Amino acid sequence: MPNDEHVAMLARGVAAWNKWRAKDDEAPDLSGAGLRGLDLSGFNLSRADLRGADLRGTNLRAANLSGARLDGANFFKAVLDGADLSGAFLNGAQFLNCAQLIVAQNWQSAFRDDALACGASIPDRMPSE
Repeated sequence: MPNDEHVAMLARGVAAWNKWRAKDDEAPDLSGAGLRGLDLSGFNLSRADLRGADLRGTNLRAANLSGARLDGANFFKAVLDGADLSGAFLNGAQFLNCAQLIVAQNWQSAFRDDALACGASIPDRMPSE
């Protein structure tokens, strides 16, 4: 279950969210959150727990997703152009394909399933719970 305060903070917009993230080092808990169709472009979602989140049609253009837990998230028609995926955890991500992945930055360092190798090696380290 997501943290309701964190979901509410998202609704305040990118400037308020990123200011909060710069001030508070807490990793946001958005696990299982229904974020379908939201515009999260430019949001700092680094280290966020987005496991099982509904990201269908979500605009994540230029979002910072470095180190984010995206295991099992639904990416159907999500836009990842320019998003930073360095060290993100994408194991079991649903409806994510190579065409979406390769337009993101640092996608090669993301922990992902073999189906998302997309011509690059997959990091050896397994995600820790």
